[in-house]
Amino acid sequence: MQFSKHDTALVVIDPQVDVLSEKGVSWGLVGESVKENNTVENLARLFSAAKEQDYGVFVSPHYLFPHDQAWAYGGAVEHMMLDDKEFFRPDPLSLEGFQGSGADWLDRYKPYIEDGKTVVVSPHKMWGPQTNDLVFQLRKQRINKVILCGMLANLCVESHLRELLEQGFEVAVVKDATAAPRHPAIGDGYKAAVINYGFLANAVLKTDEAVQAMK
Repeated sequence: MQFSKHDTALVVIDPQVDVLSEKGVSWGLVGESVKENNTVENLARLFSAAKEQDYGVFVSPHYLFPHDQAWAYGGAVEHMMLDDKEFFRPDPLSLEGFQGSGADWLDRYKPYIEDGKTVVVSPHKMWGPQTNDLVFQLRKQRINKVILCGMLANLCVESHLRELLEQGFEVAVVKDATAAPRHPAIGDGYKAAVINYGFLANAVLKTDEAVQAMK
């Protein structure tokens, strides 16, 4: 893949406290993978490189509100998210209690996300962008190539990858700017995701390669 600021954007999924901080409710499942991949630092490097080279940056966040607690059914991780109130916000129309919560951005990413240029799209409710306006916002800026990163590798990142490919985008996944849960019964989500990236993505890169390719 060849990247250009005119047709390529960095898409960051869920750069939020609950999945990237030791204070987050999911740290027990994802922490080892985050540390092994140096995910927090690598995401910061991608944010920085995109801003320095004037690439568009889009954030696809995950928020769950009180009305989502009424879902009548769901898969294993859906139940975990709801039970633990992962990415929880008490009101969809208010930011009261947002700052410093599990739904908030990591502090080190705030200068990049809150610079008045980054597009924060509406929240995805499960894993993929079918439930938010990411594709619409990318199309409106004539973006047809995506550098994809964020959390979690085998859930939201892989689901975004699949949908963006189906929508006709060319997608490179940055495999060390993501991480995934390790569950004692279900297995290692990161290993599963990286295998599928190799089968699906137009390119699978490391952060060093993605940063260099944006220059």
